[in-house]
Amino acid sequence: MPDTPDSIAVCARHELAAAPKDHEKRPSSLRGRLTRALLVAVLLIACAQAFVTYRTARQDTEALFDAQMQRIAISLTGSLAAGDQAGGLASVPASAQDMIIQIWRADGLMLYRSPTSRLLPPQAVIGFSDLRVDGDAYRVYALQTSTQIVQVAQQTEARREMAGQLALRAVLPVALLAPLLMLVVWWVVGRALAPVERVRRQVAARRADDLAPLPTAGLPAELRPLVDEMNGLLGRLAAAWAALTHFTADAAHELRSPLAALRLQVQSVQRAPDEAARQLAGERLLGGIDRATRLVEQLLALARQEGAERAAPPVPVDLAALARSAVADAAGEAARRGIALALDAPDEATAQGQPDALAVLLRNLVDNALRYTPEGGQVRVSVQSAGAGIGAALLVEDSGPGIAAEDRQRVLDRFYRAPGAAGHGSGLGLAIVSAIARQHEAALQLDASPALGGLRVALRWPD
Repeated sequence: MPDTPDSIAVCARHELAAAPKDHEKRPSSLRGRLTRALLVAVLLIACAQAFVTYRTARQDTEALFDAQMQRIAISLTGSLAAGDQAGGLASVPASAQDMIIQIWRADGLMLYRSPTSRLLPPQAVIGFSDLRVDGDAYRVYALQTSTQIVQVAQQTEARREMAGQLALRAVLPVALLAPLLMLVVWWVVGRALAPVERVRRQVAARRADDLAPLPTAGLPAELRPLVDEMNGLLGRLAAAWAALTHFTADAAHELRSPLAALRLQVQSVQRAPDEAARQLAGERLLGGIDRATRLVEQLLALARQEGAERAAPPVPVDLAALARSAVADAAGEAARRGIALALDAPDEATAQGQPDALAVLLRNLVDNALRYTPEGGQVRVSVQSAGAGIGAALLVEDSGPGIAAEDRQRVLDRFYRAPGAAGHGSGLGLAIVSAIARQHEAALQLDASPALGGLRVALRWPD
């Protein structure tokens, strides 16, 4: 059984899927990249926040300890001033139990010392200072009044240990919330990219011949333009596939008749009883071959023009030179049939387009005009240059029978011939002209020729 286009497309798809991809790098996942970037950002920010919180908490705690030492010293001087020495020293604040407290009289006599074997030097720096006693570092605050000097000292190591514990307790919520925040980021990224995964599954589940638009309901604003463009592409592919299917069916139908006629003509040559009959059958066979050749050429030209995507940008085309070349090529056929072929064109008329495609268009128009104009008739090719609010134009008119108004639009369809049309045309000439006109975004108009009485075909570019 011959391969159908569907089976070929499916096989090609399976072959591409089964091709080895060891040499290709696996494409990175957008979700993975986004998740990793956000998790790293969360981790770095959490670490920075924990570091700043730790440093701030330690500094605040150190300041709190200094303020505590200062308050103790002030309270002790107040207690001492309020009563006698022994009574004033009887009640030391409970917060000072882990500190060294010494009170000196102005003449150097120690009035009080906390229960510790370590003594601070009596010549203390007034205010805050750091010193070492028996190899240990202390933070000291000394307050001098008119009658005594109060010294409050706290071991630096103990201060740092307590400050560190308080700072860790301040950092602990950040450390506990960071993993939770990372889980939230992972979940949010997954939810945000769920429409992308949904579109991927929809595309992956499509058959090779399913060119229906993808659903756009519920898509985010960032993904909607991409899906819209994909739907536009699918629409163009569907139109191209439908045109190809229709064209293939029409071409198969149209080729069947000339091939059958060629077979009959070959049989006529084989069965000819004499040389004269054989010669007549041979001429008919050659004519049939010429018609089949022209049909195939026009089919290929139509397929080429309808499939053109105008990948190359348009270039300035000299329509006058193009018309002169087309008239020169058709002059021999016009002279053979006794048809007056005239050209009315300025020295130069330029329009934007593709030179090869416009040459095919003009050749088909002139050929159609010569084909349907009776012997002794007239065909005129005219070129109008752009200017004064009008665009450039190509016109071909003849003195033939013309086309009825109700058929002028239908003759642009493939394989359609107006009722009663003479000759052996294939109905493709004007379809090719219509395809080239669409490719150039030019207006194609068919009407009656006011000068010659037949058909006038005009191709006009916009202003």
